[in-house]
Amino acid sequence: MDLGEMRETYGLGELLEDQVDADPVQQFGIWLAQAAEAGLHEPNAMVLATVDPGGRPSARTVLLKGLDERGFVFYTNQQSRKADDLAANPACALVFPWHAMERQVRVEGVASKVPSAEVDAYFAARPRGSQLGAWASQQSQPVDSREELDLQYASYERQWPEGTEIATPYFWGGYRIEPVAFEFWQGRVGRLHDRLQYKRSGDSWQLQRLQP
Repeated sequence: MDLGEMRETYGLGELLEDQVDADPVQQFGIWLAQAAEAGLHEPNAMVLATVDPGGRPSARTVLLKGLDERGFVFYTNQQSRKADDLAANPACALVFPWHAMERQVRVEGVASKVPSAEVDAYFAARPRGSQLGAWASQQSQPVDSREELDLQYASYERQWPEGTEIATPYFWGGYRIEPVAFEFWQGRVGRLHDRLQYKRSGDSWQLQRLQP
């Protein structure tokens, strides 16, 4: 495999200042809807980057489960590595890699916990298997085998038989990332890609083009 020879020629679209909404949250919503309409697999998948207390970064893919003017919401085990990182340093970043559309969105922001009422409402709407999985997994902790994990899951299946209401785990919750900066990227011919950056300035957003 010659990685140096692996390349794509971009040219599906353009991204000009007069084509975007003045509000980056609204613009993101437009692009997200277009990604869903185009049939992209899990268009709400986003890479979440955090930093631990020692300054070491880590990144993983999570799913966007809420979006409004307040920010981007995802849910997770609050005893996980990402939760530990956010407790120490709530500054974080998101990446939405929509390769099939030659697009990418980067978001920088600050995370805060979602109120328990919102967490409970979302947890109640999850599929039963996902609810049981949340109880069964001590996320980011070592486990001796897959069998042990399956046994943990089975024990919660017995605790909450089919048809019973499953409580929200005490260690499970959500985070809302309030954005302070966005970058919308559109691939262009000759690697002269379009990059439009929004930065928060008080109660408004300032739009600026960046060189590729």
